[in-house]
Amino acid sequence: MGYVLDRDHMDQVLESLKKNYLIYAPKCIHGGGRFSDTDCIRYGEISRSEEIVFDKKSEFSFKEVLTPISQTLFFFTEDSVKEADPEKKGAIVFLRSCDLHAVKRLDDMYLDNGPEDYYYSRIREKVHFILMGCAQAFDSCFCVDMGTNISENYDASVDVKDGFFYMDCKWQKLDTLLADYAVEQRNVIPEHVEETITHVSIPENLDFRIGQSSLWREYDGRCINCGRCNFVCPTCTCFTMQDIFYTDNGKVGERRRVWASCMVDGYTNVAGGGSYRQKNGDRMRFKVLHKVLDYKKRNGYHMCVGCGRCDDICPEYISFSNVINKLEDGMKEVCGNDQK
Repeated sequence: MGYVLDRDHMDQVLESLKKNYLIYAPKCIHGGGRFSDTDCIRYGEISRSEEIVFDKKSEFSFKEVLTPISQTLFFFTEDSVKEADPEKKGAIVFLRSCDLHAVKRLDDMYLDNGPEDYYYSRIREKVHFILMGCAQAFDSCFCVDMGTNISENYDASVDVKDGFFYMDCKWQKLDTLLADYAVEQRNVIPEHVEETITHVSIPENLDFRIGQSSLWREYDGRCINCGRCNFVCPTCTCFTMQDIFYTDNGKVGERRRVWASCMVDGYTNVAGGGSYRQKNGDRMRFKVLHKVLDYKKRNGYHMCVGCGRCDDICPEYISFSNVINKLEDGMKEVCGNDQK
């Protein structure tokens, strides 16, 4: 069912939902930008509709709601272990179509990639998603080419036009609220992007021979292995473990799961002092091929959802979409006239 709400009634809906849910959406963090006296758009808890930023892309993704940057798993003493308590409330997340497709990628990795991840699962089962319609693409987006510009797997959707909120709803609890507060009922179809400024083309013959291409050597010097591209990516899932000790004898403390990055030093360290992919170009190769090659071979669709955040955040102006578009020439280099 579709509904139209004015701002006051939308805020009343949010106020009612806050009793049982934490509500997250892109919001402006004043003074939180990467440079002095600049702002940042990133996900945070909101209370009112005016806090939600609809007309700008969030610099960071929604994923820290499902996979916190630092997450305590359990506490320990010399003779006991106590599991960390879960959040008592559920969560509602406002996100765009590309990010909603990213949720499926996270589910693949944490729920269907071997044994189910317990800590992810207990958060995920209490999260509902509200799709934010996209009237137009941002400069670095390439969601259309990745097939992620349209999504129907939402609990509700919202578009803002002339100060009114146009919502489609598939979630019964929310549907009841909207029916009470709506100023009008009508059929609502979420807006979606049909064309982007940035385009990518992934070669149909792409295979692991591309790893031998010289194109990766460009990034040995350009990339500074800061890992920002991984941290803003909505589909990167790597983490490491840390034990935090409260006492000098190391017998009391907590274990945390913390985000990790395939682009940073130390990620591939192994016992005995070995380390794989020491060159930054090799790390770039690993990341790119994971996003647009081996993940698709296993799951039938690409891991990259075309949000373009990695292009926006890179301090060295390395464009992931541009790397993708170099793959065709890379395949010609390693295959010659053999295009089979």
